[in-house]
Amino acid sequence: MFVDKRTKNKCIEFLSQIKNTCYNQILLKYFIKKYGNKNEELIRFVCDGFENYKNAFNKLFYRIAELQFGVPIACRKYNYEHNNNAIERYNGKIKDRIKNIRSGFKSFDNAKCFMDLRRIIYNFVNPHQELNEKTPAEMAKINLNLGRNKLLNLIRFLAKSRR
Repeated sequence: MFVDKRTKNKCIEFLSQIKNTCYNQILLKYFIKKYGNKNEELIRFVCDGFENYKNAFNKLFYRIAELQFGVPIACRKYNYEHNNNAIERYNGKIKDRIKNIRSGFKSFDNAKCFMDLRRIIYNFVNPHQELNEKTPAEMAKINLNLGRNKLLNLIRFLAKSRR
């Protein structure tokens, strides 16, 4: 989500996007742990020490998920299992890209559209070396059968679904 400032409301809006798309999966893990397998792990969110993330998490996912709060970038040094390096790297790439084309954005909405497109390409088009040359969507078993020209076929797929 592209924002000017990380306010509490913007953090809630960001986590609400996750809740709108993944809530059933998160709730299923919670019910399995509560009523079935006590060894089942809840979905875990990992964030840095920004307090607004903690407040937004508690408002939207209290009890049904876990929050690992205050994770520094150098997490291995502090014996943390998870870190936010990937997100920090992604944010850095976005900042570099925006610096180069800042004059091309006529409005905040145009910048937001660009960021939405970038997110779609990141998740559905570009394979990731860490994911064995699969996209995050493929790793999540979202199989759209996009073939070799993924971006063009994704556009066609969306055009068909909106008819």
